[in-house]
Amino acid sequence: MRMAQDLVFVPLGGVGEIGMNAGLYGLGEGRKRRWLMVDCGVTFGDPVTTPGVDLIMPDIRFALSHGKAVEAIILTHAHEDHYGALLDLWPQLKCPVYATPFAAGLLDAKRAAEREAPKIDVRVVAEGSRFSVGPFDVEMVPVAHSIPESTALVLRTPAGVVIHTGDWKIDRTPVLGRPTDEERFRAIGEEGVAAIVGDSTNALREGISRSESEVAASLGELIRNAPGRVAVTTFASNVGRLRAVADAAMACDRQVVLVGRAMARATEVARELGYLEGVPEFLSPDAFGYLPRDKAVALMTGSQGEPRAALARVAEGDHPQVTLAKGDRVIFSSRAIPGNEKAVGRIINRLIEGGAEVITDRTHFVHVSGHPRQEELAMLYGWTKPKVLVPVHGEEAHLHGHAAFAHAVGVPKVVRVRNGDVVRLAGGPAEIVDEAPVGRLLKDGRVLVSGTESTIGERRRLSFAGVVSIALAFTERGELSGEVSVRFTGLPPRDDEGTPMLEVLRDTVLDCLDGLPRQKRRDPGVVEKAIDRAVRGELQLVWGKKPICHVSVLGV
Repeated sequence: MRMAQDLVFVPLGGVGEIGMNAGLYGLGEGRKRRWLMVDCGVTFGDPVTTPGVDLIMPDIRFALSHGKAVEAIILTHAHEDHYGALLDLWPQLKCPVYATPFAAGLLDAKRAAEREAPKIDVRVVAEGSRFSVGPFDVEMVPVAHSIPESTALVLRTPAGVVIHTGDWKIDRTPVLGRPTDEERFRAIGEEGVAAIVGDSTNALREGISRSESEVAASLGELIRNAPGRVAVTTFASNVGRLRAVADAAMACDRQVVLVGRAMARATEVARELGYLEGVPEFLSPDAFGYLPRDKAVALMTGSQGEPRAALARVAEGDHPQVTLAKGDRVIFSSRAIPGNEKAVGRIINRLIEGGAEVITDRTHFVHVSGHPRQEELAMLYGWTKPKVLVPVHGEEAHLHGHAAFAHAVGVPKVVRVRNGDVVRLAGGPAEIVDEAPVGRLLKDGRVLVSGTESTIGERRRLSFAGVVSIALAFTERGELSGEVSVRFTGLPPRDDEGTPMLEVLRDTVLDCLDGLPRQKRRDPGVVEKAIDRAVRGELQLVWGKKPICHVSVLGV
């Protein structure tokens, strides 16, 4: 007989994709379930598929449908893909947010930098702490990752124990912070682990990840032997990497200049928490031009090709305080997130055109991933002995590879899920038992738009084929009153035979009207549809594309 209380997991984002991580754990039966939300992240818009959209976040209507039954949100760490949606979505949830000091500090700094940001109920908890949230007993186990204070969550419930790994790796010699706590995971394994909900990002890669301390040594050598200025770009939140650059600069008598607001926010929080103890204060961007070329190191935002970030502006030559020239060295201490490769490539090409030497992970050892490879996955499963694995945090190939590898190393059962699946983890057979509504919210300027709205599709059409606007008026007798007004944006000035496009459009409208009986001109809807069909049809013939067409008929 099945136990009275099930423990279920519902991914709202982060499955079948990189980013937008958010999930719900529910304990109980049906509408009596109490819920815990883990992470609330974003992914980034793409200029081609989502023009004008900076951020994409999970649709949380399923969580909202449970109201106060959602006890809290717990952040595993402070990367944007795990906490970046909080400022926009928390006002709808209004539940407590549990976060480590670094995550809480970054969230507060981010909130202070945004206009009318909500005052979030944040409860600061330390790595390794254990506390109760509603019916959940929660332990935050330290894990190594590319940001301070990353944690895996151990959820103890009457139905069983589940580990939510968050982002992690095994790094026995991190530059700062605590290594993944093997001893604690072994002890949890002895308690009995019903399931692991685990990171799949590097599940296709064999072996074990290299250490941050190895990257630090390589960066140190590259900075030491650089003939001119050095600029290093990486994620602002990777404080261990920032510390490695600062230590390398000190070792060869260089000074560090900080360029970019995100860098400034991250280092301010890191200093407050002691992660940059012994590192001199960083200089402001205006100092860069005054330092001797062999005494300057710049830490810059923009490793992912962001067009408004510091490095992009430097590459284009329009940064007001920082310039690079022949003989200077730029180090990309990062790897492009899938989808950002072209943007990063453009910046690299511009830097090379300007004479700078560009170093990336394709030519030098300047970056390591913060996610586990296969040998690390095998070690974790050996320590904890889970009965069930649910692969998350990855695209389809990563999830498939993770599932196959887990089977190969002896995990008894793997349950593959998609966003919206309600999967039972404990309290009964591990399987998908229901489906929840999911989707995407797009941050369009300051407005959140459902991913199902026509807005972005229309914008893509505008970018592909432009828009034509036509306005005309009739007298009471159904005759044209004045000239037909024709305007267009995004169309070529002439058709395929060289005729001005304005002339083509006006002639098409007039020909259409000549073919309409006078009584039909009295129906605005008929006139608008006829002109729309005629204009789009003619443009398909002479141009090969059908733009959006707006027709306004007045005075009928």
